Amino acid sequence: MRRILLDTSAYSAFKRGHDDIRTILQEADDITVTPVVLGELYAGFARGRHRRKNEQELRLFLSSPRVRLVNIDDETAERYALVRNGLRSAGTPIRTNDVWIAASAMQYGVVVVTTDGHYEKVAQVLVERFPAG
Repeated sequence: MRRILLDTSAYSAFKRGHDDIRTILQEADDITVTPVVLGELYAGFARGRHRRKNEQELRLFLSSPRVRLVNIDDETAERYALVRNGLRSAGTPIRTNDVWIAASAMQYGVVVVTTDGHYEKVAQVLVERFPAG
């Protein structure tokens, strides 16, 4: 069973036609999305010229039975603290939103699919990184 967490960068790359990420999404049995990713996407849509179209496409994507929107709760917060403190101790901090995404990946036992290299600094999560192309 293939279970992934889709990072904002991977969703954006998918929408731009990234073949490898499209294949990963087609093959995934379970696609996790967090409120943090949704917030980043909606913020980007609000700055863009195709807001309504992008929001409609996202709603369609989220309606798939293979896609689940997970909550951020006290368990996520505990994992956030673990990841953040580990990165800080190692001298390799990453963006706060990405720490929340990594904490969610830990909590739900899923692989982060991304085009961002900084997730590879998080020892507690599995990452499948693709070139942004």
